[in-house]
Amino acid sequence: MGKGDTICAIATPPGEGGIGIVRLSGPESLAIAGKIFKSPRKKVVSELPTYSAHYGHIIGPETGKIIDEVILLIMLAPRSYTREDVVEIHCHGGIVPLRQVLELVIAQGARTAQPGEFTQRAFLNGRLDLAQAEAVIDIVRAKTSAGLQTALGQLGGGLSRRIIPLRERLLEILAQVEVSIDFPEYDVPEITAAEIRAGSAGVQREIEELLQTADQGRILREGLRTIILGKPNVGKSSLLNALLREQRALVTAIPGTTRDVIEEYINIRGVPLQIMDTAGIRQTEDLVEKLGIEQARHFLATADLALVILDAQVGWSAEDGAIMDMLQDKKAIILINKIDIGDAIDMGELGRRFPTTPILRISVQEGWGLEELENVIYEMVFKGEVRPEESVLVSNARHMEALLRAKASLRGVHRTLEAGMPVDLAAIDLREAWEHLGKITGDTVGEDVIDRIFSDFCVGK
Repeated sequence: MGKGDTICAIATPPGEGGIGIVRLSGPESLAIAGKIFKSPRKKVVSELPTYSAHYGHIIGPETGKIIDEVILLIMLAPRSYTREDVVEIHCHGGIVPLRQVLELVIAQGARTAQPGEFTQRAFLNGRLDLAQAEAVIDIVRAKTSAGLQTALGQLGGGLSRRIIPLRERLLEILAQVEVSIDFPEYDVPEITAAEIRAGSAGVQREIEELLQTADQGRILREGLRTIILGKPNVGKSSLLNALLREQRALVTAIPGTTRDVIEEYINIRGVPLQIMDTAGIRQTEDLVEKLGIEQARHFLATADLALVILDAQVGWSAEDGAIMDMLQDKKAIILINKIDIGDAIDMGELGRRFPTTPILRISVQEGWGLEELENVIYEMVFKGEVRPEESVLVSNARHMEALLRAKASLRGVHRTLEAGMPVDLAAIDLREAWEHLGKITGDTVGEDVIDRIFSDFCVGK
């Protein structure tokens, strides 16, 4: 990607809308806009002040033909998103005018932006560090208000403010070790193994605190992968419809209605559930139903939570036992459904068999117990501890990997010192920990990693 050229892209989603935006960034943004923008008051684009909006038309310079009636926004460097001159052309939100304006901009010398290139320029020009830049795409993809708050906290530098002091503390220890090695002739107090151990242990504790938030952060970013399991006709699809508050899955009295996996996102008090309604688990000769059951087993392997539904009217059966055996160590909530028409399950016996699993009595048909189910799910995610609005959460897999590697390097420091080896050998692991933490903020990552990160962004962002 060129660093000094001018890039352009449509910055709004495709399709019809009230407004569509063509965005330019780079040194020739004003000159390009000046060739195609005509103001009724004869305004000169290159002379317009920053943070100003201007009415006019986009006109083909060769044909003189009006392409669209627009508002032109000017944001001059360095006080813009990319820290370059930025021009936004606000058009009518149709496919044809946007495409024609974009083609006109390209004809005047701009280049089509790569995915995420505007945000990449903001990072390269020092407006955002890498963790903040990655938060931009999390904001765009946020599925709930809690996920949005987590991403906004990271965009505001919340995670970076935790990482930067840790790197500074490691660098201070590293400097003391290396100065005593490289300049023994100077009267510099030599750092002791105990001081290195104490300093690095403090950093390691803070890294561990951040890692403890990773499960919550991942769930808020990607969703709690939740699977609904049970025998045929126990109310799995009815539960999905009740949580969605719409008729998404087909519900009939005929066992085996659901033969495929139905997947939806549900907002539970700010927690996004990526919820899957599966085929009823039973012995069957129906080929399609068999395939659906196999899919259910496959999805269970990657699920974070299983909602297992029992039938209060029919009672416990061998099929229910087989389903519970499938869970192994998976987190689960047992739901005894149809309590409005039956009471054939012994709660005491069920509690003794599954003492660590929450058991709720519900009636999907009557809406009983659904609010309690939402509360239990919420508490399982946050464990009565931090909430997204109260703390920095690690929500990015790349950040978690960097923290784990930094933690492993600090353990290496402690092993070196406990073995009685020279302190200069500990400097190797100290530097590795410092570098791993720098990968989060972007201080110690290669250009290939940066390109890969921004390639996940949408064009125009």
